[in-house]
Amino acid sequence: MTLTGAQILWESLLREGVTDVFGYPGGAILPAYDAMLGYPIRHILVRHEQGATHMADGYARASGRVGVAIATSGPGSTNMVTGIATAMMDSSPIVCITGQVGSRLIGSDAFQETDITGITLPITKHNYLVTSAADVAPSVREAFAIARSGRPGPVLLDITKDAQQASCEVDWDAAEPHLTEAQDDALPGDGDHRDAIALINGAERPLILAGHGVMLSGAEQEVIALAERARIPMAVTLLGIGGVPANHPLNLGMMGMHGEAWVNTAIQEADLLIALGMRFDDRVTGNLKTYALGARKIHVDIDRAELNKNVRVDVAIASDLRSALTEWLRHVTPTDRSAWLTHIDSLKGDSAVRDIQNLPDDGHLYAAHVINDLWRLTAGNALVVTDVGQHQMWEAQYYKHQRPRSLITSGGLGTMGFALPAAIGAKVACPDAEVWVVAGDGGFQMTMPELATIVQEGLDVNIAIINNGYLGMVRQWQEFFYERRYAATPISGPDFVKLAEAFGLWGRAVDRRADVADAVNTARRQARAALIDFRVEQEDTVYPMVPAGADLHKMIRRPSPIVETAAD
Repeated sequence: MTLTGAQILWESLLREGVTDVFGYPGGAILPAYDAMLGYPIRHILVRHEQGATHMADGYARASGRVGVAIATSGPGSTNMVTGIATAMMDSSPIVCITGQVGSRLIGSDAFQETDITGITLPITKHNYLVTSAADVAPSVREAFAIARSGRPGPVLLDITKDAQQASCEVDWDAAEPHLTEAQDDALPGDGDHRDAIALINGAERPLILAGHGVMLSGAEQEVIALAERARIPMAVTLLGIGGVPANHPLNLGMMGMHGEAWVNTAIQEADLLIALGMRFDDRVTGNLKTYALGARKIHVDIDRAELNKNVRVDVAIASDLRSALTEWLRHVTPTDRSAWLTHIDSLKGDSAVRDIQNLPDDGHLYAAHVINDLWRLTAGNALVVTDVGQHQMWEAQYYKHQRPRSLITSGGLGTMGFALPAAIGAKVACPDAEVWVVAGDGGFQMTMPELATIVQEGLDVNIAIINNGYLGMVRQWQEFFYERRYAATPISGPDFVKLAEAFGLWGRAVDRRADVADAVNTARRQARAALIDFRVEQEDTVYPMVPAGADLHKMIRRPSPIVETAAD
C-alpha cells in the first residue's frame, strides 16, 4: 500500500479507532487537512488551539478513549501548551498532532517555525519529531500506545510538511508498537501485598483515600468491595469524585483544602491511611510535617515515581490498582469498625447542612443554591464540567455524583478557561449525555469564543455561569490574607444573555432563588445549547478552607453567627 504521509496519518488514526478530532488548520499542516477529506473522521473546528487540547482532554475523560487535537506549526502549536500541561497533570490520554516546517528549514528560524518538541518535553509522556513519511505510521501507533498505557497522559507528534507530502509503502504489521516499561530500581515500590493486608486487618481506625486512579484503572467496584468487606470509610480527592457513589454510606466526601471538615479530622485521627490511585498533592495534605502523624500508610499507584515522593509510607506498591485490590480481597478479614464509623459521624455536627436538599433562602442568590438546585433538577445524572475557582469547590460540595466520569475538572494545573471547551469534547464523546458547564464569569471569558464551535457543530450543551463580578477564589484569598485589598480581582463582563443570543444560544439571567428551577428546566427543554447567567452574591466564601501550608485539621470555618444559605 503506497500512501502519502498525510494519508498514512489519517489511516493510522482510523486504525486506532479515532472517530473525532479537534483542530485548526494552517500552512504546515495543510497537506494533512487536504488528505482528511478522504477519511470518515469528524473534524470539529475550534476557535483557538488551546480549545482543541481541552476538547480532546474532555473527550478522553468522559469516554476513557484517547482524544486527538491538531494544529499547525509555530503559534498553532504553542497555543496548545496549556492544554497539554493540563492533561499531563491530570493523567488524561490525548495525542496532539502538529505540523512543522519542512525538514530542510528546521533550525533556520523559518516562518512559523517553533521547536514544539523542546517546549513540550517536560509536559508530555513522550513526543516525536517526524521527518519521514515512513515514520508516520509507527510514530502514530506508538503515540497512542504510550498515551493510554500505564499512567495515561499526553503525547505530541510534530510532523514536518515534507513528511506529509512524501509517499512510501506502508507495512502495518511492522508499524505495531513494542513497548517495554523501564524499571528504575532506585525508585521505591514493589511493596509486599501481604504487609498491606496485615496492616489493614490490624487497624482500628483505617481510612481509604480514593483518587483519580480508581477510575483510570476501572477499580470502582473493587474499592467499594474492600470498604464494605472490612468496614473502612472512604474519602475522595477532587478528581476522585464519582469513583465512589456520593450516597454510599461509607463515602465520607471530599478531603483536602476545601474538603469536608470531618474528613480532614478523620485523616488526622486515623491509624491507617490506604491511599489508592492518588498522589498526596499539597491541596490534600496541608502541612506535611503534621499530616496524619499517627497513621501507618499504604500507597498503591501505577506510577512508581509517585511512591514516597511527597509522603513517606510504610508499604509502597507500584501496580495497577484493580489488580492489587483483586489480590487483597482474597485475604482481607471482615471487621467490626462501628466505633470508628460512629465517631466520624459525630464529627459532622451542623456541617451536614450539605445533605439538606433545600438550603434556606434569605433573599440572596448564592452559588450553593444554584449548584444544589442543579443537582436536584438533573437528579444527579448530568455530566458536569467545571472551570477553576470557587464555583469548582461548590460544585464538588453540592452536586452529588453517583457515577464515574460524571465530573470533569482541571485539578493539578487548575486551568481557568478549561470548562467550556472540555464540555464540547465530553459532549462529542457522549452525545446522549446531559452536559452542563459550571464556570465563573472570569474563566468563562477566557474561552467563550468556543460558543461558536458549539453552534457550528449543533451541540446541545448547557452553561451555568456563576457570575459574582470577581475572580472569586483569588478575591477570597485577598479577603483572608491581604486585608481585603482586592487588587485586580473585580472583573467586568459582557451581557452574557445577549452574548449567548448573538452566538445563537438560548439565554436567561437569574438573580433570585425562586427563578433557578424555571431557568434550569427551560434550558433543559431546549433543542439547542443554552446559557444561564446566575448573578450570585459577590463576596460569598467557600468554607471550610485549609490555608496553604497549614495543618490539615486547622480549617477556617464559617464565622458565627452565620447566614446558613452559603457553603458551610
